[in-house]
Amino acid sequence: MNRMKTNPHMKKGAASLWANAYILLCFTALFWAGNSIVGRAARDLVPPVSLAFWRWLLALVLLLPLAWPHLKRDWPELKANWRIMLLLGILGIGAFNTLLYTGLQTTTALNSLLLQAAQPALILSMGVILMRDSVSARQIAGLVISLAGVLAIISQGNVTALLNLNLNEGDGIIAFAVLLWSVYAVMLRRRPIIHPLSFLAATLVIGVIFIAPFYVVEIASGRLIIPSAETYLAIGYVAIFPSFIAYLFYNRGVELIGSAATGQFMNILPVMGAGLAMLFLGERLYAFHIAGIALIFAGIFIAGKHGSAQTSQSGRPL
Repeated sequence: MNRMKTNPHMKKGAASLWANAYILLCFTALFWAGNSIVGRAARDLVPPVSLAFWRWLLALVLLLPLAWPHLKRDWPELKANWRIMLLLGILGIGAFNTLLYTGLQTTTALNSLLLQAAQPALILSMGVILMRDSVSARQIAGLVISLAGVLAIISQGNVTALLNLNLNEGDGIIAFAVLLWSVYAVMLRRRPIIHPLSFLAATLVIGVIFIAPFYVVEIASGRLIIPSAETYLAIGYVAIFPSFIAYLFYNRGVELIGSAATGQFMNILPVMGAGLAMLFLGERLYAFHIAGIALIFAGIFIAGKHGSAQTSQSGRPL
């Protein structure tokens, strides 16, 4: 009887949660920030390509029952647009996260999260380069300021290190990953008009196939997963929370408040992630971090919101 009495309240609570975009997006930011935290924490237990491979394979297994009816309906569109789907699957699923986890082998989760905060500025620049988007002087100024923030973080505030290219390898890898993500976000404009679950499932399939040969090479090199409870928890977390649940929450947020407001709200991600990195990994916040993130956000504010910066509503696979 007690169980029956609680069910209506549970259903009401779930409905309220599903109707509140900002709560859903807070969880989304938390889960995506946790991706970098877990990638850094598990670096000695799970090699980077292994983590990327099992993350997306397990996420695909979870997603397929929901996506299958839409995939069957959208198959003609997917087949007709296989070239752009191949590019998006390789960039957004295959390359970005594999490079992210690789960079986290030698740099901090804090650096990783703050570098990812530069995505809006880089998406703006990729829109100009790839799509011939018009750009104002204000947007150019914002881009330059944001990139100055990125360089401040990568160089750790040391101009000499920047000039001598004496930089942390992991920071460079993650900066390159963020650049590739920016290309992915801009190219999303050319995605076929299909159901979001069809799109995600198709890109997951492509991404897993792309990662598989690198996974084989990693195994052949002797880099193997170390079996432990922490290992399985790490793989389970990245497969379920930032890959599956966060995607559903993010798209629901877009549905409720629109892509522009959602994109603006998600700027809390690096701030939330910085707090998690200091709390769980004991990482320290230095003056160059503060200066870098201040420059990045100042650049975003000066440039204003640009349409291309909001194209990543297909389920930003961070």
